[in-house]
Amino acid sequence: MKRLAVLASGGGTDLQSIIDAVESGKINGKIVCVISDKEDAYALKRAENHSIRAEYVKRGESDTLLSLLKSLEVDYVILAGYLGILPEILIQTYPYKIINIHPSLIPSFCGMGFYGMRVHQAVYDRGVRFTGATVHFVDEGADTGKIIKQVVVEIDEEDTPETIQKKVLAEEHVLLPEVVGLLCEDKVTVRDGRVKIEK
Repeated sequence: MKRLAVLASGGGTDLQSIIDAVESGKINGKIVCVISDKEDAYALKRAENHSIRAEYVKRGESDTLLSLLKSLEVDYVILAGYLGILPEILIQTYPYKIINIHPSLIPSFCGMGFYGMRVHQAVYDRGVRFTGATVHFVDEGADTGKIIKQVVVEIDEEDTPETIQKKVLAEEHVLLPEVVGLLCEDKVTVRDGRVKIEK
């Protein structure tokens, strides 16, 4: 059984989707800790509600974060609405072991400054017909890691940035637990620069 640490900065709805999948047996893993860079993040409360260890680590305290993850002996680190930029030492310590979910179809509407409602507002302003969500490995860049899986969301003429966000979030809550489950079953590998998923 894989040991998982989830990093979240806000309400933690993506975190909740993972918790639910673990508790229902869809993920062969255990969330050993939820870590937030915001002391009052509701994600920490969600963890406590499910008897999961919850830790606040101030943004920029790289050594503290790395020491905590090492002490927990984690297999994977999952960024679920975590807004901090991870230090290079952390990424180098856990190559292809850190994943992130982004609320667009990377490489569109991603990178520095694109997070939360900013993404959906940009999607709306540009007038694209499709958006979606992407789960990718984390590397030293902003949303530049290898893509693991994506889901497409169609945008209707009557949609607003707020309704686009709701549509995408609903898909995130399916996509992220699915990818975490695949990782826990050792079905995700990187070969020749591309991610391969076993059937």
